[in-house]
Amino acid sequence: MKLGGQLYTVRQYTQDLAGIEKTFQFCRDEGFETIQISGFGPVDPLELEKLVKKYEMDVCCTHSPWDRMLNDLPALIEEHKRMNCPVIGLGAMPQEARSDIHQLFLFVKKSREIAEQIKKAGLQFAYHNHNFEFQLLEGRLVMDYLLQNTDPETYHFIPDTYWLQMGGLNPADFIRYHLNGRVDVCHFKDFAVQGFTPVFAEVGEGNLNLFDCFKACQEIGVSSIVIEQDVCPRDPFDCLHYSFRNLVRLAMACGDR
Repeated sequence: MKLGGQLYTVRQYTQDLAGIEKTFQFCRDEGFETIQISGFGPVDPLELEKLVKKYEMDVCCTHSPWDRMLNDLPALIEEHKRMNCPVIGLGAMPQEARSDIHQLFLFVKKSREIAEQIKKAGLQFAYHNHNFEFQLLEGRLVMDYLLQNTDPETYHFIPDTYWLQMGGLNPADFIRYHLNGRVDVCHFKDFAVQGFTPVFAEVGEGNLNLFDCFKACQEIGVSSIVIEQDVCPRDPFDCLHYSFRNLVRLAMACGDR
């Protein structure tokens, strides 16, 4: 598996081309094998493509806006192809679909159609979970509506270890038993506790059994693992550094290096 970073972690530094270039330099210096693009500012796609090629970034995935998928899909597909990025990821469903069954079914129907178009273009759609997908809606988990009403060939997922834990699941077991064949990229994010409050932690510095999560990713054929930390208590580049160092050690312990 390729190991790298989800650049949403450093989103405040990627709002213009100068910040993106410094971030790509950091990723290359750290030895990231792949990156996910997410949370970037409104930069020219052609200029972004130039930076991707200049720093030889392997872009495994993006989080792309739902609005662009609805209204600008051909251009979005072309941008991904030009960056050699195989996965167009959606970070979350619209707010109204999370608690209204009618809106949820509309989202499933439309995202399924978009996923089919992306597949026909030679790329892959993938949906990223938080914890709200594991709340009940008319007697079933929201995630079950997604899993059971979409095609495993066209509709993939980007599981997030922290949010799976926050949803009340065993992250490794969910990856292993529910997402086999439907994951190209997995987010590794650790889970710690301060008093009664769950907090984001660097990979290897929290309570999750990420060894078992890594094994589950190996078993189902995940292509890339990217580290992510939504909230950082210090410089987010330092957090990425320590998380990546620990992820490489974890990979070695799992026989992947």
